[in-house]
Amino acid sequence: MKIAVEGCMHGELDKVYDTLRQLEEAEGVKIDLLLCCGDFQAVRNENDLQCVNVKPKYRTMNSFWKYYSGKAVAPYPTIFIGGNHEASNYLWELYYGGWAAPNIYFLGLAGVVKFGNIRIGGLSGIHKQQHYQLGHYERPPYNEGTIRSVYHVRHYDVLKLMHVKEPLDIFMSHDWPLGITEYGNWQKLIREKRFFEEEVNKRTLGSEPAARLLNKLKPPYWFSAHLHCKFPAVIQHGEDGPTTKFLALDKCLPGRGFLQVIDIPSSPGPHEIKYDEEWLAITRKFNSIFPLTRMPFTMWSVCTCI
Repeated sequence: MKIAVEGCMHGELDKVYDTLRQLEEAEGVKIDLLLCCGDFQAVRNENDLQCVNVKPKYRTMNSFWKYYSGKAVAPYPTIFIGGNHEASNYLWELYYGGWAAPNIYFLGLAGVVKFGNIRIGGLSGIHKQQHYQLGHYERPPYNEGTIRSVYHVRHYDVLKLMHVKEPLDIFMSHDWPLGITEYGNWQKLIREKRFFEEEVNKRTLGSEPAARLLNKLKPPYWFSAHLHCKFPAVIQHGEDGPTTKFLALDKCLPGRGFLQVIDIPSSPGPHEIKYDEEWLAITRKFNSIFPLTRMPFTMWSVCTCI
């Protein structure tokens, strides 16, 4: 199975799909699935644009609306997670995951699905510690604070993913796991991105919850975006443990490393996006304590339901 992975989409679906078609023609291959690591910008209309945390002069409809309206159809099954520049009102409607448009599936704020026999997990948003313990209290219309906090990762969603026991094949997060630069060529990274140097040296670049998930889940592949550069790393989990191939990808611009194709052994097709039984069970178990206010989500709440 050939899976294409894209970094930050920024609403440029037409350009990414066209690039994949050109790649298929040039290489004589068939792409089975497209994954996107956030900043997808599933903007359906002008109202959605007002819920995207970007400066007004950068707010443009781009091309998702065509796929939502039926004017165009996604030529590849597409699975995406959220980042920090999203139509957050629409993604909140799809909190558990769901079809954002025909053939385009949002994985949810946290989620696991199957494509054929490949298990794909993901965590939407970016980490900000001041909101991590809170519930999902934000509702549209957003103000200057909630338009930002709405996409901040919450402990509740991370905890659900920490309960996944069956092996995953691929995991996606928007921001990088904390400390990931130690496993790759960080010297080259800071030569190209000088403003990362202080965070790399202080070990503050990335998400601590994502790092915990990486150490717990140990997937063969982990993909991220957010920092608009390409960065590979290989993590060895213990002396005799499995390895994770990490790759961060750029945004969709000419000459940038925004796309990667991997080949994964899989069962014969045809393949389709399916619910994952273990994830459904975890979601059902946690749903009774779904935190929807600013009150901190506590471990005591978890103990009462699990």
